[in-house]
Amino acid sequence: MQDDLPIRKIIHVDMDAFYASVEQMDNPELKGKPIAVGGSEKRGVVSAASYEARKFGVRSAMSGLQAKRNCPDLIFVRPNFERYHEISKKIRKIFRDYTDLVEPLSLDEAYLDVTENKKGNPSASLIAKEIRERIFKEVGLTASAGISVNKFVAKVASDYNKPNGQKTVNPEEVLEFLEQLDIRKFYGVGKVTAEKMYQLGIFTGKDLKSKTFEYLDENFGKSGRYYYYIVRGIHNSEVKPNRTRKSLAAERTFNENLSSEIFMLEKLHKIAKEVSRRLEKSKVAGKTVTLKIKYSDFTLQTRSKTLPYFVSDKSIILETAKDLLYQEKMNNSVRLLGISMSNLNTEKAKVTLKTEPTKTVSVQLKFEF
Repeated sequence: MQDDLPIRKIIHVDMDAFYASVEQMDNPELKGKPIAVGGSEKRGVVSAASYEARKFGVRSAMSGLQAKRNCPDLIFVRPNFERYHEISKKIRKIFRDYTDLVEPLSLDEAYLDVTENKKGNPSASLIAKEIRERIFKEVGLTASAGISVNKFVAKVASDYNKPNGQKTVNPEEVLEFLEQLDIRKFYGVGKVTAEKMYQLGIFTGKDLKSKTFEYLDENFGKSGRYYYYIVRGIHNSEVKPNRTRKSLAAERTFNENLSSEIFMLEKLHKIAKEVSRRLEKSKVAGKTVTLKIKYSDFTLQTRSKTLPYFVSDKSIILETAKDLLYQEKMNNSVRLLGISMSNLNTEKAKVTLKTEPTKTVSVQLKFEF
């Protein structure tokens, strides 16, 4: 990393089991009990799980059936996204009392750049502590935080002392922190990539750091370059208050599998209406329509079509989705349908960045935190 790069103090705030915690806050009878937001013991997928449920191995994206097997006393709760949005807005309002450089990643997490902040507080760690205290006092929920010199290290650190904790990785601690880190903890390394790394003898950040730029580029392509830099504490992405949306989608899991395309069309009509509503609310339009189909055996298929113009109109989205539905014969009965719009008119031209490795040490790692 070059010495002329900006010096930053970054906080990553992550709400603790957000959806489940909101439900437990709103319904005291659920406090202390294992709950899953979304899904059911017969159908659907878990959107979020309380910490009481996580002790039994219940996780988001797990089928409701498997979740119930793991935790027989699990309580399923229907999600209330309007309520989650309402709470999220209150939390973001607190963030903006400290800085305008707030980059939400989802309803329950965000990056904050507090290098220069509205409170004039030089300590990012104290700011994070104060924010967490205010969220608990004003909203009633707990949050965890990671504090460091860049977004990558801050995000990894926020998971360290969950729930209701925080961890600061000071500039002089970054390299050692990353070397000791289990490769599975690296943000951006998924399950499949982790397995590949294991096969290559890469288990920790130190193992990853021992590999050359050329080796990682050869084995992991563009991602290899990313791994080369982050394990050296180099992640130059700025906190962007207005993140560019790349896609927008809606989907539905059905109580009973659908085998008739007539019934599927009825569902697609409602999904297309919701997608159109979300596009208009976000004031965006897209060219690429993607139909998502999950069959009763849980296999997933997507079919896409790119239009010559931007659209947000429900009727055009629906007609395109119908064309995709009839594109080929169904392999099985269907448990989920979804429509997504991508190639949005918010996307900007990509900028090609220099990717060759550099041997200089960043001034970031000398910065008093």
